[in-house]
Formats: sequence, structure tokens, C-alpha cells
Amino acid sequence: MLADFPPWFLRAFGLCFGLLWGSFLNVVIHRVPRELSVVRPGSCCPACGAPIRAYDNIPVLSYLLLRGRARCCGAPVSPRYPLVEAAGGLLSLAIVEVILLRLPGTTPALHALATYTADLALALGLLAATFIDIEHMYIPDGITIGGAVLGVATASLRSMGFVDALIGAAVGFVIVWLPCIVIYPLIRGRAGMGLGDAKLLLLAGAWFGWEGALFVLGAGAVQGSIVSIALLLVQGRIEEPEAVRLERAQYLEELAAMSPEERAAAEEENALDLVAHPPDGRVGMMAIAFGPFLALATLEFLLFGRDLLALYWSWGYGE
Repeated sequence: MLADFPPWFLRAFGLCFGLLWGSFLNVVIHRVPRELSVVRPGSCCPACGAPIRAYDNIPVLSYLLLRGRARCCGAPVSPRYPLVEAAGGLLSLAIVEVILLRLPGTTPALHALATYTADLALALGLLAATFIDIEHMYIPDGITIGGAVLGVATASLRSMGFVDALIGAAVGFVIVWLPCIVIYPLIRGRAGMGLGDAKLLLLAGAWFGWEGALFVLGAGAVQGSIVSIALLLVQGRIEEPEAVRLERAQYLEELAAMSPEERAAAEEENALDLVAHPPDGRVGMMAIAFGPFLALATLEFLLFGRDLLALYWSWGYGE
């Protein structure tokens, strides 16, 4: 039973386990957009390619001891690495604190472990999606579609029915796909949001039903708007990630080398791709990665959503 494990043990385990998986997420974030294996080769220096030894790969601690530089070549190490590791540890600890320790002490250990494992997989997937989208403005299907499948498969752990999870997934996808990817391009000539965002709402709906999908879309939009306005006030524009500019330059080079027929087909295929078309400088046409805000809102619902909805319905109906 869950009561057989003291809270301090569960908290310590959650923190350490999350830190370790956070370290692996850095591999995922770096390699998946480059279509590289996350298994082979082992961890290596991004600057010189030298293998990273185990004692230099301790989450957060190694970065601090090495003062943010690689031991092999002295190249600076991006602060993203300890940030992702720390975030993995803190998310795991939060799941233990907010979800696991709220379960009745009589909960079978296997049920508690399944709940923790599923929720941690969701949190880590969203964390990886956030940093990949920030850098490349796309979200891998392995995270969104795979996460949605996991959400449906584990619906019973959240006292949801299988059908409710499927309906939530459908609602989450359609509320972005229809207005932003089907209707919006007819008016503005480009998609309002990426298909990856629609798939991320599909994931949220699969995990938390249609109410959760609506919460994620609303909370993500509010938080994204606040950040966008702040960026515009501070720097006057929203800068594109360097990786996106490089990908677009490569795409344009490939277009120039194609025959007219091939070029026309490629342009038609990528007509709604936000990455394929540079922003024209107008405020309304500037692109910002929306996935991180949807991911943040999904994490907020995972940890606090049920309480927030209960508070809202209680307040709204005066109960």
C-alpha cells in the first residue's frame, strides 16, 4: 500500500528520478529535431563530439562544478541543460506532492506507481515539447500523438471513461484545427496556428476530457498573449529562433534547385507552413511558438486543474 512508503522517501525518490530523466530530455531536445537517435551514441559534447563521462553528467551538479563549460574542450554549455534537468526534478517532485501524496493511504502500491509513471511521462513529454518548439517552432508527433494514446490508455487512473478520453481528444483537436488551420487561411492566407498545436490540444483532451482541453486553450491563450505583449513592449517585435531562419534558408535553397513543376508542388505542400514563410513585420503577422503556453497550461491542469474547476463551478453557481 502507498502508506507503507514514508512521504520523505517518496519526495526524495521523485526529485532524484526526475533529475535523471531531465538529463535524458536534453538528449531528446537536441537530437530529435535533427532526426538523430536518442540511444546511440551516448552523451557527447555538442561542441567537439567527445564522449561525456559519467561523473561529468550528474544533473545540475556537474554544470555547477564545471562552471558551465565542457571539460573536454572548454566550450560554454548552454544553461538550458541544467534548466531542463532541474525542471524535470521539480515536476516529478510536484507530481509526488500534489497527486501521489493526496491518494488514500490504502491505495495499492502498483496503482500509485502507475499513476506517478503516467503523469511523469506526460510532464516530461510536455517539457521536451516546450524547448523543441521554442527552438524549432514544431512539436514532434511522437510527443503529441504518443502522449494522446497514453492518455486514452490510462484514462481509468484519472477516473475517466475510455469514451470520455476519446471525445476530449476529438474536441481538443477540432477547436484548433477547424478555426485556425481550415478557416483562418481562407481569410489571411496562412494558418493561425500550427498543426502541432492542434495535436497538443488533442493530447490535453485525451488526458483531461473536453473541459481540460478548453481550459488548456484558454489558459494558454491568456499566458501567450501576456508574454507576446511584453515582448512587443520591450523589444518592439517578436524575433524568430535562429534555427527556424536556418531551416527556412535551407528550404529556399532546395526550392531554387528544383524544376518549376517540383517547386510548384513543394510550395503548395508548404503553403500553410509557418516556418516556410518569413513574417512581414506587421504585428498581426508575427509568429510566436504557442506550444510552450499550451504545454504550461496542460501542466497547470495536471497539478491544479481539478481544484480550479471545482472552485469555478462552486463560485459560478454559488454552492
